[in-house]
Amino acid sequence: MRIGIIALLHESNTFSFQPTTLESFQQNLLLTGESIRTALADAHHEVGGFFAGIDASANTGEAEAVPLFAARALPSGTICAEAFDSRVSQLLDCVRESEPLDGILVAPHGATVSENYPDADGHWLSELRQLVGPEIPIIGTLDAHANLSPLMVESCTALIAYRTNPHLDQRERGLEAANMILRTLRGEITPVMSACYPPLAISIEKQCTEEPPLDALYRTANEQLKIEGVLSNSLLLGFPYADVKEMGAATIAVTDGRRRLASQLADELASSIWRLRTQFRSEFTSVDEALRQCEQSKSRVCLLDMGDNVGGGSAADGTELLGAIHAQKIGPSFGCLYDPDSVACCERAGVGSTIRLRVGGRTDAQHGDPIDVTVTVISLCEGKFCESKPRHGGITDFDQGRTAVCETDHGLTLMLTSRRMVPFSLQQLKGCGVDPMRFRILVAKGVNAPIAAYREVCASFIRVNTRGATCADLHRLSYKHRRRPMFPMDPE
Repeated sequence: MRIGIIALLHESNTFSFQPTTLESFQQNLLLTGESIRTALADAHHEVGGFFAGIDASANTGEAEAVPLFAARALPSGTICAEAFDSRVSQLLDCVRESEPLDGILVAPHGATVSENYPDADGHWLSELRQLVGPEIPIIGTLDAHANLSPLMVESCTALIAYRTNPHLDQRERGLEAANMILRTLRGEITPVMSACYPPLAISIEKQCTEEPPLDALYRTANEQLKIEGVLSNSLLLGFPYADVKEMGAATIAVTDGRRRLASQLADELASSIWRLRTQFRSEFTSVDEALRQCEQSKSRVCLLDMGDNVGGGSAADGTELLGAIHAQKIGPSFGCLYDPDSVACCERAGVGSTIRLRVGGRTDAQHGDPIDVTVTVISLCEGKFCESKPRHGGITDFDQGRTAVCETDHGLTLMLTSRRMVPFSLQQLKGCGVDPMRFRILVAKGVNAPIAAYREVCASFIRVNTRGATCADLHRLSYKHRRRPMFPMDPE
């Protein structure tokens, strides 16, 4: 059995002013054929799980993994029309060139938006379905932040979402999908899928699956899996920074041929989410309050800069929180900023030099103004690092470009990068000779994703309500295309 493998992953923030281009994919991941196996087979990623599941069967000569196409870009703004349309054309060409296929494993993100297709994942999945016909099973994974659409559901045989945030189970979900498609092709099961779409948007601040109220919801979902004939179920938490009509929470249930049961269980999960809707309201912590809590803490604290959440598509150069830390001389502290111009200044000055810089706040007006600092250049490095442990996103190899590490005269250590970088790995610091243990405060530009890595060195986390393209307060986002009414933005 020849099983194709396809991945097209992007979390698109329509509130970001920085479009996603072809170069965005080229800088991260854009591969075809066997190079996909080389890059991802051993990764903590769902595609790694696809390979592992099929390869286990391949030992008996039963199945063969056929890597076709894989593309990924860091979360950022809407994908330019040419970049998206050309990648979809390339994807479909790869399928045509590899036919016949007995089944296809797919890894869409679920919150991808292009200029021409607000439901970009639904579009490419429907094009794939049209190409291969109705009989070929298409089974895939989704990010827990997916904005599920009916078109995605109609185009696939089954979809399985990550069950953890931070996302630490991606490879496990890939294995689950591979096992399901093998059982389907053997004729052991006949997956049928149903979905439900409650009118609810969940703030990113409330999307940690280890915390209430989501921990209770996942216990409910796990109980459903014990019912005879249930193959899988999923909670989609939604990605509120994509202003599209599909934005919001959703549920999926997959059963063995029992469509009515699938519909019943998807509805029950959606009802469980809706009953807890008021528990998803947030009480936000301001910058000043967060710094007061840091001063009172006797342990190392990680401040989560929610408005400049790089993993949600923000600029990565927000200064609101780091500027306040510098101004109040709370140290020793650490933070990272995307600032190629400042990196170049540091390189010209050289290690050991003391210079004046205007750092951050360069991308747009959403993330604060540049801050003036006097810094000593501590080190310069290439900015490439690897992560061997399971971490959010399943990424193992990172490249943030030429990097300068500086220390201000107020005790703030700044890592300045030439490329935007997600704070998913402590190797980002250690690879440039920075010891995270020597700081009192570590700032990570994220909400939940950094916790998987930073919990190794930080006893407590404070989510800070900063402004930016990923502001956690949904009432401050100017939606034009979302469903209406929708809780909590609209009256019930």
